[in-house]
Amino acid sequence: MINPVAFQIGPFSIRWYAICIVGGLILAVYLSMREAPRKGIKADDILDFILIAFPISIIGARLYYVAFEWKNYRNNPLDIFAIWNGGIAIYGGLIAGAVVLYLFSQRRFINTLDFLDIAAPSVMIAQSIGRWGNFVNQEAYGATVENLDYLPSFIRNQMYIDGSYRQPTFLYESLWNLLGFSLLLVLRRKSHFLKRGEITAFYLIWYGFGRMVIEGMRTDSLMFAGLRISQWLSAILILAGIALILHQRRSTKTPYYREN
Repeated sequence: MINPVAFQIGPFSIRWYAICIVGGLILAVYLSMREAPRKGIKADDILDFILIAFPISIIGARLYYVAFEWKNYRNNPLDIFAIWNGGIAIYGGLIAGAVVLYLFSQRRFINTLDFLDIAAPSVMIAQSIGRWGNFVNQEAYGATVENLDYLPSFIRNQMYIDGSYRQPTFLYESLWNLLGFSLLLVLRRKSHFLKRGEITAFYLIWYGFGRMVIEGMRTDSLMFAGLRISQWLSAILILAGIALILHQRRSTKTPYYREN
């Protein structure tokens, strides 16, 4: 089993979970700052945005998780702040981040869809990296399986939980997001191919579909009234992505993401 604490700095424990989250964030910011000038957006706008959005997204992700797992926190409310032990829900972070992005772009007079198109691939690679924090914490896994011989030993050993091997659903989602990120990098380089907003739509559909399928394999899903919350939200993302594409294609005035 991998020690969730990567190293100590005096009395402070630096956990792999935090390293994965922050590492994904740094890469996402770097990629977005490189892409922003190509769309007439200042790199500093990306940095200003993330300084506001990241802490709010973390709070949103934590509150979302706590809201649906309140039974585990009502008797120990101080545990709500123990985020280093895991327990954040990406959908909560995405919702909070999307609200901040809309308000920020309006205040800076930036087209919201342009901002989203720049951010979408970066968010996807950050999610791919962040899932490895779940791996170290032994969370976001699936049902028991007989063996995991097809996986490297370090993953296989970490997925031996409570006396059984578990489906590494964290890995499936990480690889799915990595593939989606790679496809977006290729597609957005094609001139007169994707229209404004369609990179965002691709993200919504790709992530939503992958998350819906993989969520069905997990045994630690957040539930409400007997239903998997993330699967319902995934369906909403897919429909929103399709609707966005149809709306953008309906207008001949909608510019392409890359004109030349």
